Amino acid sequence: MARLMNIALPGTEPAAVGFETPLAMLAECHRRVEDQCATLQRLVPHLAAHGVDRAAAEAAAAVLRYFDLAGPKHHADEEEDLFPALFESVAGSDAVCLRELTEALKAQHREFEWRWAALRGPLAEIAAGRAAPLDAPAVAAFGTLYAEHIAREEGELLPLAQRLLADTVQADIGRAMRQRRGAPG
Repeated sequence: MARLMNIALPGTEPAAVGFETPLAMLAECHRRVEDQCATLQRLVPHLAAHGVDRAAAEAAAAVLRYFDLAGPKHHADEEEDLFPALFESVAGSDAVCLRELTEALKAQHREFEWRWAALRGPLAEIAAGRAAPLDAPAVAAFGTLYAEHIAREEGELLPLAQRLLADTVQADIGRAMRQRRGAPG
């Protein structure tokens, strides 16, 4: 899978991953999504072996926190700021290709929302220390969809944005991301 990396060229220092580097920050968010999906995947056999113990409740709470709070903000970063900025930077047939890409990514965002809604209830019960069935195929499908989505964003969308968006536009996106999170700036 191609990853948008924050790699320094020889003789330069790497940029920090933060609101000042919004494309790298979006890629870093993908690492956290992957981590949370891996935790969710490990939770299924853990529950079968140990039931709802403290580790299961803490893992479920962490996954809930991430996908309830950070996940929707990440999708908003893309849909409200990155996608529109990209459309402003392209013309002609490039716009058609970009529209196909962004519509497919938005459709996946909606699919994540309904898949997450199905997983959220059992996870909330587990986080509260109560037994609840966590559907292993639903967990696997959620993780697989996210892996495919991340691969597409990092293989197509973020490299395109890196190439097309001026530094000032990227700075605007970073400011919007900061504001969305209520971070001091």
